[in-house]
Amino acid sequence: MIEITPELVRQLIHSQFPKWKELTIAPVEKSGHDNRTYRLGNDMTIRLPSHERYASAVKKEMTWLPVFKPLLSLPIPAPVAEGEPTEEYPLPWSINRWIEGETVSHDNIVDLNTFAEDLANFLTELEAIDASEGIPAGIQNFHRGGNLAVYDSDTRSVIDGLFGQYDQKLLLEIWDLALATRYESTPLWLHGDVAVGNLLVQDGRLCGVIDFGTMGVGDPSSDLVMAWNFFNDTSRDIFLGRMNADPDMINRARGWALWKALITYAWNEPDTESSNWGKRVIDVIIRDYNSL
Repeated sequence: MIEITPELVRQLIHSQFPKWKELTIAPVEKSGHDNRTYRLGNDMTIRLPSHERYASAVKKEMTWLPVFKPLLSLPIPAPVAEGEPTEEYPLPWSINRWIEGETVSHDNIVDLNTFAEDLANFLTELEAIDASEGIPAGIQNFHRGGNLAVYDSDTRSVIDGLFGQYDQKLLLEIWDLALATRYESTPLWLHGDVAVGNLLVQDGRLCGVIDFGTMGVGDPSSDLVMAWNFFNDTSRDIFLGRMNADPDMINRARGWALWKALITYAWNEPDTESSNWGKRVIDVIIRDYNSL
């Protein structure tokens, strides 16, 4: 990881965009893991990849977000400028328009069912955009939209280590079901990281979607993980129904959610926020699966 400090960010702005050197620069409270985000004045944000494996996202967003923007009914980041690598910070970076809103939580939305509909409507709009020249899922976006089997070894290894904590046979059944089918329809655009940290709320409603760094073209099932990560039984059914997800799509989506929950639970220190989040999602997935 590259150490990114306010001093470094200020230096980058002063040297490459001196017209904005008088604007305030302040870290955003929930800055994310793959990128560090700073507020630039009142109307812009500075977005810097934290590692070289996330750097390709800058060019993707600069290229595709202007294409997406007029075709979506909710605000998404609007690129303003692209920063150049330096000796102190050797990666490309970007400046985007600020989007007002709070990170979504169960406390700041008016109605979970309405939120499920709003998110499904946004993703449906995204999937409707012509993807014929889009970037195929793969290493560039950590295989979101690609074949979930690339994470088979990690997933089985984690399940193997959960002896006495979970019904391992049941977890393997859910996982094997996720791997049993492949997406065979026309590849579609997907966001790649539909998660709480990338969804903004204002006046209780979804008002914006950010961080398209893991966007790609392929199987959109990985965009449906909020069904288990955030929604309850009723809103989950609404969300998956609005997405016209068939049983195979749901099984693959559940697999994506299970993989992420398992590694987050097992690869973080016990009783940390991340590990506890992973356990909660595993529990939701098991409860939902057993109710079928």
